[in-house]
Amino acid sequence: MTAQQGSAQRPTDAPGAATDTYGVRLDKQYFNFDAAHFLIFADGTREELHGHNYHVTVDLDAALDPAWMVADFLVVKPLVKTLLQELCHRTLLPTGHPLLLIETHDREIHAFLGEDRWILPRRDVRLLDIPNTSSESLCRWLCDRLVERLGQTLPACRIDRLAVSVQESPGQAAHLERRWTR
Repeated sequence: MTAQQGSAQRPTDAPGAATDTYGVRLDKQYFNFDAAHFLIFADGTREELHGHNYHVTVDLDAALDPAWMVADFLVVKPLVKTLLQELCHRTLLPTGHPLLLIETHDREIHAFLGEDRWILPRRDVRLLDIPNTSSESLCRWLCDRLVERLGQTLPACRIDRLAVSVQESPGQAAHLERRWTR
């Protein structure tokens, strides 16, 4: 069989056998969310409350299904968009930071860090089980939930790798790559 017929040619200097990994990348213009946050630094100080127009990219590598697809885009895109809508137009607070005290009331969230105090309407806050609201922690939160929802929606999908990137401004992003072994 020739390369034109579909058989890959091995370069003469390449060691070992070639393996193929299939994946999809989702980088839609609407994979964004606007949210307010502040980072808490290791010394207990914090940055000012501010906002970002975040953009998210998802890479999914998996075994091909019987239709020769990693995953149907029409199924995966709404899963990502729904997660991002949970964060959009909210003040993000990390419930896992040891110095940040959060009290939940009927209509308000009270947050305390040292001498600082915030009282926010409950509907405007998203409490996240993460240690800080860094882009890296947001990657982990999104990855954890996306794995859960993919398992519920596409139980036959055998994920090899899932990578999530959270860009807080153009040219400035964090990413998380999670791999599974078979």
